[in-house]
Amino acid sequence: MPFLPDQATSHKLEGMLDHLCEEYPQIEAARIGSLLTDSVERLADGSTVLDFLPLLAYRLTRERLVAIMRAASDERPAEWYVSYISLSGGGRSQIAAALTSHLSEGRVSVHCMGTAIQGVVDTGVRTVISEIGVDPDEAFARPVTDEVLRASDVVVTMGHSVGVVEIPPHARHEDWRVGDPLGAPLAEVRRVRADIERRVMGLLNELGVPEQLTAA
Repeated sequence: MPFLPDQATSHKLEGMLDHLCEEYPQIEAARIGSLLTDSVERLADGSTVLDFLPLLAYRLTRERLVAIMRAASDERPAEWYVSYISLSGGGRSQIAAALTSHLSEGRVSVHCMGTAIQGVVDTGVRTVISEIGVDPDEAFARPVTDEVLRASDVVVTMGHSVGVVEIPPHARHEDWRVGDPLGAPLAEVRRVRADIERRVMGLLNELGVPEQLTAA
């Protein structure tokens, strides 16, 4: 059943739509509106907390628009575009995205997604993300979207639990078998982070992106 926002939420979404149309005049307003509506429904379907739905939908829609612009560009962008996909989108992919952003000092455009998003980022995951100096409030569970996948240079899936993901033919695909941090003791979540950090450092090295040391 389609999500029906209340009057206050609808008003916020209308303002965000206007802002996105102003920011991306190259893309038809109707298409932007369709993406925003779809983002709202996807996030509402997997979320238990709807207070921040308009802001999260805005962020997701903006990511999709950036991906559309990137994929349509005739020139290769300077930065790599890496997408991480886990089951919930609030665990392993969040850790991998945070580490990639931190270790590359923003030289990699990084995205995290879940094939069955649960709407929130695990408490332990938020803790280990904050320990490396990344703001956990920037993290939220995103659904898998075709636009972001098509724009990706590298797609990393986190084991068979993510199910079937249509990897673009041009993208490099890696599958990382790492532990699931959701609901695990903090020591185990840190162990998972260390495993993912080792893999992220290896990936950045192969991509030719120099990395800094983590604060953890």
